[in-house]
Amino acid sequence: MKKVNGTNNKYLKINLNDHSWSVYQISDKDREKYLGGKGLALKIYYDHLKEGLSDIDPLGEENILIFAMGTILSTGAPCSARFEVYAKSPLTGLLFGSSCGGPFGEACKTAGWDGVILTGKSPDPVVLKFNHDSVEFVEAGELWGMNTEELDKALSMSAREASAVIGPAGEAGVLMASIKSGHRFAGRGGLGAVMGSKKVKAIVARGFSHKMEPVHPAGFKKATKKLKKYIHRSEFLKSYRLYGTNAGVRFGIKSGYSPVRNFRDRYHPAVEQTSGEAMAERYTTRSSSCRHCSINCGHKGHYKDGKLHQIPEYETNGMFGSNIENYDTDLIIEWNDLMNSLGMDTISVGGTLAWAMEAAEKGIRKSELEFGKFDNISQIINDIAYLRGEGRELAMGSRWLSEKYGGSDFAIQVKGLEVAAYDPRAAWGQGLSYAVANRGGCHLGSYLVGMEILFPYMKPLSLKGKAEWAIFYEDLFAAMNSLQICQFTGYGILAEYPVPKYIPPVLLRPVVAFFPRLSQLLMNWAGLSQLYTGLTGIKMSQKGILRAGERINKLERWMDFRMNPAGMLDELPGRFLNEKETKFQGKNTVVPLDKLLEEYYLLRRYSAIGEVSESDLRRLDVDL
Repeated sequence: MKKVNGTNNKYLKINLNDHSWSVYQISDKDREKYLGGKGLALKIYYDHLKEGLSDIDPLGEENILIFAMGTILSTGAPCSARFEVYAKSPLTGLLFGSSCGGPFGEACKTAGWDGVILTGKSPDPVVLKFNHDSVEFVEAGELWGMNTEELDKALSMSAREASAVIGPAGEAGVLMASIKSGHRFAGRGGLGAVMGSKKVKAIVARGFSHKMEPVHPAGFKKATKKLKKYIHRSEFLKSYRLYGTNAGVRFGIKSGYSPVRNFRDRYHPAVEQTSGEAMAERYTTRSSSCRHCSINCGHKGHYKDGKLHQIPEYETNGMFGSNIENYDTDLIIEWNDLMNSLGMDTISVGGTLAWAMEAAEKGIRKSELEFGKFDNISQIINDIAYLRGEGRELAMGSRWLSEKYGGSDFAIQVKGLEVAAYDPRAAWGQGLSYAVANRGGCHLGSYLVGMEILFPYMKPLSLKGKAEWAIFYEDLFAAMNSLQICQFTGYGILAEYPVPKYIPPVLLRPVVAFFPRLSQLLMNWAGLSQLYTGLTGIKMSQKGILRAGERINKLERWMDFRMNPAGMLDELPGRFLNEKETKFQGKNTVVPLDKLLEEYYLLRRYSAIGEVSESDLRRLDVDL
């Protein structure tokens, strides 16, 4: 086995037009500035296509698809088995990174590659197979058309191999198609459709010929031990370990962020039936997580057929539960399995179905879909994947549908991406997070609902401090998605800093809200920079990690404005801005987005429409 000090610093670049391949070298300068994962994928995309950003067809051969391994992948660091898939999204028309914790990442990294770059388009459907020194282009044949479960079995992979695959939805060009690796997904943004447009059914990496070793073993080991300790003693992460991400359901019931009836309402007593606690009891759940996980938020359980099934994550649970007025978790599990086998994003599909149900109810578009009716959901899901009947239009997403038929106020999407299962009328910072996220309605852009409700460190219905904290977490999470370490580790790491640990709860909220920058100075995420320095030998400070995140965020936004300026509106659906009346315990609130944006833009140094200046990029040492 070949030992690698730090990182491989090379990507496998595959030209699908002529089935050739080459080595793409990563410079030390780019490694330091962009870290890895999402950051390096962004830089590679820029270097390849910066001259023609506005002319890129997401499903055309000029778009490139990048699989970028996290810097600390396969090192023993906690929660580090992640990789990023990156391209221009056919759903949003913007740059899009989707994170995945599947086994393909480690197989690729230990095959000697920090990532894979797909360019062009294969003349015929293929399966790509590679190891440390060769690439095989295999005709897909009868594999084309298989669902993801059938495909994984047909690939007959050895213990040293792992795959990234698409299902029928990706082949058909469904704008919500996902990419599967193991039982995990690069789910959002339709990147499965990009892979399908390139006629690639599967990529199989044969790894474990290379071993990553830290340049500074003692420092790396110390940082790893410290971060694992923080993660294991986090009380909040213990709830994820017990109940998975569905531990968040009861928070939604209590605070009013539950998505009910296409986000029209924020409460229904039956939501409790979909809680993590209820499902743990009903299905006798157990851990089913990503590799090298110290949290174990993923769960599986015994279904009524006697077999073990993956328990849907909180987002799927909300979008196919209360958001369509369904409280039968058996059905949610069945639909989750079906969408996973077809290769589709459960959040966007769920949001689109809810829009269609309300549009039919309001008489602006005919449909057999309706709230509380479930006998046709499985058929509709299949029809979307195969572009049949009504499914052909639904496959375009809620933004496209609302532009054609009307109903944009209740199309619950931002920049074309359906939002996740948190109603921001219960947490105004989360509303800002949705609006300004580069990739659209992403709950993980800065995830302020964590500070507003899950812990909580801030008043949910207040403007104070929200812009400063949104910026801080955007930059921190961009860096974490480049290292690449699971964002959930932040719950453990950041809870250790003096502000939440030692300040009495009665004083905590005022301090965090009125003195956000001071609070951030007292925070300690140095473990992340210590991991990076220990592994790579590149000196990186705590401040340097945050600066890298800012650089990544701003370069991506600058590119998005040149790629699709009309698609870069930082806005929210009218429902969140105008509709006060909900069924949540009499709390009638709307998001004061204009005020939040004004402060956010000022602090970010953005223009009045949210655009990044070239001078600001130069300040961040971005080479344009």
